[in-house]
Amino acid sequence: MAKIKERGKYDYNFDAMAEKFEKSIYGTLKGEWRLKLLKEDMAHLHAAAPMQVWDAGCGLGQMALWFAKAGHSLTCNDISYKMLERAQTYFAKAECEAVFHKAPAQQIAATLPQQDLVLFHAVIEWLAKPLETLEIVADRVKPDGYLSLLFFNQHSLVFRNTLRGGWRLQTILDDKWYGRGSKLTPPHPQSPETIQQWLKTHGFETEVQTAIRVFHDYMGEEALEETETEKLLEMEYRYCRQPTFRNMGRYIHILARRTTA
Repeated sequence: MAKIKERGKYDYNFDAMAEKFEKSIYGTLKGEWRLKLLKEDMAHLHAAAPMQVWDAGCGLGQMALWFAKAGHSLTCNDISYKMLERAQTYFAKAECEAVFHKAPAQQIAATLPQQDLVLFHAVIEWLAKPLETLEIVADRVKPDGYLSLLFFNQHSLVFRNTLRGGWRLQTILDDKWYGRGSKLTPPHPQSPETIQQWLKTHGFETEVQTAIRVFHDYMGEEALEETETEKLLEMEYRYCRQPTFRNMGRYIHILARRTTA
């Protein structure tokens, strides 16, 4: 694993964080909400005739397994063997199959035919070359196929750190996105405008854009304690796809269809 001070120079390996991701992220309301919105955005693909699906950087494999249970054919890869082992365990318990590779997406892309759907979730912000790798991965989407792209939002990082004040303002002004110490913040967050322009340039048409956690991550502990979870989720759901607010989520999900060969 790259050292914290070298974060951003290498593709990040989450072997040391597998348990934390499983319990502290995906095992929480935040993780459940993220999966709920992703599944809503891709419900029509999930219900479609069997497709070839590649989960590039599958992590624990939740979305891959969701598609596998519906009868789709899955290829999954990750550079973290611990993440991959957990994903394989979940597939085995569900009696589902997939082809698993412990390898980077850049390497696997060279071996795959074009796919009906490529999932690329919470990966590009951890890559040494985010948009170059995105081009390699997106090339595996067949014409009229889909790219499901989830990424850490640069706007959210700026806004949240500014609200917290103090030394963080200079950090943002200096473009030092990952702050100080060992805080696990991605080194290469992306703006939705940059990604939308990239997709358009590379022959993709956006079908839906959804913000993952528009309000939750900006609220302090006291505010969260005083707020009814159901009311907060109602707010999240109301605004997550509205034009103004969908650019401010902690994460952004874009489902795009490839319109050119």
